Amino acid sequence: MEAVAQHLLWFLPMLWLGMVLAISFLEAPLKFRAPGITVPLGLGIGRLVFRALNITETVLAALLIVATAVVAPSSAVRIWLGVTIAVLAIQLLVVRPLLTRRSDRVLAGAELPRSRAHYWYIGLEATKVVTLIGLAIAAAP
Repeated sequence: MEAVAQHLLWFLPMLWLGMVLAISFLEAPLKFRAPGITVPLGLGIGRLVFRALNITETVLAALLIVATAVVAPSSAVRIWLGVTIAVLAIQLLVVRPLLTRRSDRVLAGAELPRSRAHYWYIGLEATKVVTLIGLAIAAAP
């Protein structure tokens, strides 16, 4: 069991990193460039995709917490994991609700300028990329 948990401490951050890079830095900006995609349609797709991503991220974070309980890793692993989870928590509890309220208004027909919350979310995603790499390096067997 301990060997599996040790491998998960390295593998899961890399899996999580791949998901964040693919969705946040490829899918999200590119979907609005596809032919026929309107802002409301893009927002609707984005809400579904990011809801699924955030649920998956939460599951991965929980699995990593369990793995750290089994392995008792170095303090570096605990710190990187703690910062990663803190970033995810800020995204889910602070920024996502702001973005959801804004997208609700746009979907209801409001014309709004670009939201600063998007920049916060992107900044937090970039931070999460760094923390996930740090976590994987710290946990490498």
